[in-house]
Amino acid sequence: MAIWNLGSINADMVYALPHLPVAGETLAARGLDQFLGGKGANMSVAAARAGARVHHIGAVGPEGGWAVQRLMEYGVDTRQIASLDLPTGHAIIAVDQGGENQIILYPGANRALTLDQIGQALSAADAGDTLVLQNETNMQSEAAEMACKLGLKVAYAAAPFDAQAVQGVLPCLDLLFLNEVEAAQLQQAIGKAPEALGVADVIVTLGSRGARHYHKASGQISEVPALPVTPVDTTGAGDTFTGYVLSALDRGLPMPQAMALAARAAALMVTRHGTADVIPDLKEVQEAKF
Repeated sequence: MAIWNLGSINADMVYALPHLPVAGETLAARGLDQFLGGKGANMSVAAARAGARVHHIGAVGPEGGWAVQRLMEYGVDTRQIASLDLPTGHAIIAVDQGGENQIILYPGANRALTLDQIGQALSAADAGDTLVLQNETNMQSEAAEMACKLGLKVAYAAAPFDAQAVQGVLPCLDLLFLNEVEAAQLQQAIGKAPEALGVADVIVTLGSRGARHYHKASGQISEVPALPVTPVDTTGAGDTFTGYVLSALDRGLPMPQAMALAARAAALMVTRHGTADVIPDLKEVQEAKF
């Protein structure tokens, strides 16, 4: 089996500042780091490092070759990444000395995908493969419908949250990932709790309290605890968790084991600064001492 990820690819430009700027203020940055980022790229790297065969469907601009190369180095199949005449998506992230941040996100090529590109990519998928989506690209509902018709399982990480986007793919979903705030926002928008959405499996991440799983067929609700670590950077932890769950399920692990492994990966991730470039591999996760 394989994972097909219709996902964003971003350059994360992280500027260290003495404090966050106010309107009209010019500040000199004390440092600059560039990371491979975007929720899509993060999930592809996490799933690949967890042992899955991962095909990334996305786009970069003329200057985005470095991001494609880095995804390849991390074990992701990049043949379905288009090169477009638009800038690569990027995030300008200002971080002050206390860890607070401000983020400017430019979608760029991430929101210029075409139906032909999606169709060409998914024509190579096999029934039983998994398509995963996030809310940082276009063509989500079209891809979900196409995947359903082809016999793929469809997973969706509902971030950045948009209730309308979730509703657009909900009828096709087999697995939905939400954080606690997103679950509350979705319930407020459509009047349904996670267990009433009609999705076979819903996972709600609870931050430092772990994650909760709602299983439609049995009606069971189970939880996996978070591991005790001292976090230094929570960026990408949710994407790491999602990628590891998808990889474990793709390899045939039952949901409780998949979530437990993903919780270990996320715990290790929050002890590191950075995004896709520092996601731990399976060996690190299995050998980590908590």
